[in-house]
Amino acid sequence: MRFQIHIGTNVRQSPFFDATVADGVKSFSVYNHMYIPGHFGDPEAEYDRLLNGVVMWDVAAQRQVEMRGPDAVALAQLLTPRDLTGLKAGQGRYVPICDHDGLLINDPVLLKLDDERIWLSVADSDLHLWAAAIAAERGLDVAVAEPDVSPLAIQGPKAAEVAFALFGAQVRELKPFAFFETRLDDIPLVVARSGWSKQGGYELYLTDGRKGTALWQRVKEAGRAYGIGPGAPNDIERVESGLISYGADMRRQVLPADPFEMGFDKMVSLESHDFIGRAALRRRREAGVTRKRVGFILEGAKVTALARPVALLHGSSSVGMATDVVFSKRLGVSIGVGIIEAAITARDEGLKIALPEGEIPVRIASVPFL
Repeated sequence: MRFQIHIGTNVRQSPFFDATVADGVKSFSVYNHMYIPGHFGDPEAEYDRLLNGVVMWDVAAQRQVEMRGPDAVALAQLLTPRDLTGLKAGQGRYVPICDHDGLLINDPVLLKLDDERIWLSVADSDLHLWAAAIAAERGLDVAVAEPDVSPLAIQGPKAAEVAFALFGAQVRELKPFAFFETRLDDIPLVVARSGWSKQGGYELYLTDGRKGTALWQRVKEAGRAYGIGPGAPNDIERVESGLISYGADMRRQVLPADPFEMGFDKMVSLESHDFIGRAALRRRREAGVTRKRVGFILEGAKVTALARPVALLHGSSSVGMATDVVFSKRLGVSIGVGIIEAAITARDEGLKIALPEGEIPVRIASVPFL
């Protein structure tokens, strides 16, 4: 069955929208109230390019929450259980964000531009409303807004060569999640060593939306010698690599989870600072984790996707939820991720996934798969 997505004014277009249409985008999804490309007609080629070459993604839907003012750092530290002590300008961190119940409501990358300006590069949710409300309730001297910032990602083993062609040797000195501000001719950017893949790469945070097509064409031209092509964040590679997707693996409204259940234990610092959800997370830690994130392999069946989370069964009892399933070309089997009761181990037999077409046996596997 084929579906179409209606393009209308109620969902925003990215600064790269026209360029992606010109380059043959075939599908869109909606993320943070914006259109985001799904694929460009050959998902398998895009996957191969990500693993072996270089691919460019319109990820402008990865919106920024900007906190600007004397209390910007204080607000950022209040929002996350991760200790940000010692974080310097030009450095970033992957940070869980919790509500008062200790449940995850986002997992952005935080970028510290200076002592009075912080960005949160957020997953799919209205986190700017949460940050603004917390700032107002605590009486903090900080303005919270969504700036004119739109990331374009370059990912894959040859991404470094493309970035070098664009920006020179400075990109080779960047450590993971580090960044610098620059201009590419008249295009203002923040260049970060980051991106939603384990293949390595960079994100170019465009800070003037009028320059979207110009930036797309410059990256395309610089990458031509390396076989660059357009694509989209790849679910197969992200499941193989164990990357977490807020909204798919957990979402406060559908499948709530806390940082301990998602494996973020090392990012939760209960003793170093006050933060939203601290008391709840202390209670959760003391009570012990009852669920955990796992990978699993489907036995004897090729399944390529899930339309929605489905139950994981042990015998006839539901013991968890499968949140994503893909067919791994590298492993030659269908694999998935989900949340399951902590007592279930790889030694347990009789585990199944309850797909619409029927129950299929699965076995627990470690994450990442590769």
